Amino acid sequence: METVEVNSKNVNKIRCYDPAIEDLRSKDEGLETESSVEQSKVEDLVHEEYRRFKSNLTLLGNEDTQAASLIVNYGIMCSVEYQEKGDLQYKVWFIASNIFRPKEFTVLNRDFHVAFLKKGLRHLGESYECLDASQPWLCYWILHSLELLDEPLADDQISDVAQFLKKCQQPDGGFGGGPYQYAHLAPTEALLSFLWRMRTAEGAFKMHDGGEVDIRGAYCAASVARLTNIITKDLFDGTLEWIVSCQTYEGGFAGCPGMEAHGGYSFCGIAALTLLGHAKLCNIESLLRWTVNRQMSYEGGFQGRTNKLVDGCYSFWQGGAFPLIHMVLSMEDDQSLSAERWMFNQEALQEYILICCQHQGGGLIDKPGKQRDYYHTCYCISGLSVAQHFAGGKLSHVYVVGKSSNEIKPTHPVFNIGIEAVVHANIFAKMCKLIEKFNGIPNSPSF
Repeated sequence: METVEVNSKNVNKIRCYDPAIEDLRSKDEGLETESSVEQSKVEDLVHEEYRRFKSNLTLLGNEDTQAASLIVNYGIMCSVEYQEKGDLQYKVWFIASNIFRPKEFTVLNRDFHVAFLKKGLRHLGESYECLDASQPWLCYWILHSLELLDEPLADDQISDVAQFLKKCQQPDGGFGGGPYQYAHLAPTEALLSFLWRMRTAEGAFKMHDGGEVDIRGAYCAASVARLTNIITKDLFDGTLEWIVSCQTYEGGFAGCPGMEAHGGYSFCGIAALTLLGHAKLCNIESLLRWTVNRQMSYEGGFQGRTNKLVDGCYSFWQGGAFPLIHMVLSMEDDQSLSAERWMFNQEALQEYILICCQHQGGGLIDKPGKQRDYYHTCYCISGLSVAQHFAGGKLSHVYVVGKSSNEIKPTHPVFNIGIEAVVHANIFAKMCKLIEKFNGIPNSPSF
């Protein structure tokens, strides 16, 4: 058998190509627990994905097509040398080390993901029946993913989505999880009256009539109010204090006071405080310490809570908190703050997403062995965007693992929608305010 090998001299290695990465695997120090066993299983799955990825650099075959493929697809120059071992002759390809970069094999399968996403706009399998009350969420997960992948929709597709969402709007304000369903704060572009109805006396927000009260409600309410320019001091009276009371002794935010810190709730907490203009009210250093320690040393992705497993969706829920934390610390003139990078390993996160979370048929997943879905596709891609893009404008820095074509569009760090969408929403909201003023409708005091 002929073996095509990589001459690794002076090769620009990535994390999983470095043997030292195995030293980062978790150690139970002889005290095995259920959690340590599950962690070891996940690390084994990730290790297999890394092994499969590295095997792409040692190609087996009987012809010279492998080298031709490298030259055509990657522009990698190859030279051949014959070696003999006993009675066998081996053909060994040496790849020019000054040109070869293993990172070039790390590819975002954009076309497959786009096809998976567009299929979901028209048809969902029966496995999605459990998400019948999350239909606007499915629209968001799909549309936002396509936005970041820079895949435009046809006018008729846009119209169809808009008409469907219109059917989800309730006459008394707010959007339901589907046509003829109760209005719910999570999928809503709510009217002011609906937000007031969801508000509690202490300044928190219910998710729906008779529903649970948690920090998601505060974030959704602040996000909707800010985007539609209906945010007022009275509406959010007491909200800041209630959000801060959700920060735990660990540093992250819980869903409500007294509960456990959680990645999704932490993002909602710091993002809501940012929207309300008072992110400094929380213990930002404690939040930073907790969030930094949620990035897994071996896998490179994030876990949602202490002592839990890596999950692709936290690529955004945890990773997306870093731009907000960075902004708060920069306002405090922290001299140790980088002007080029977020405070987590951006390359490690990209490697986890690209190597371990891409489903071969399109879409992204929680971790190796899991099924693809639109939720994880959205938040893996959103996390990839955060990991690629630092800041904006003159401070912008882009870090792309793999081919340059892997770069996707930046996402807004607070709303997690396209930057242009935020700009358009603000312009539209201001126009509505001008029309109200022209018609003599008084404005409420705003933040």
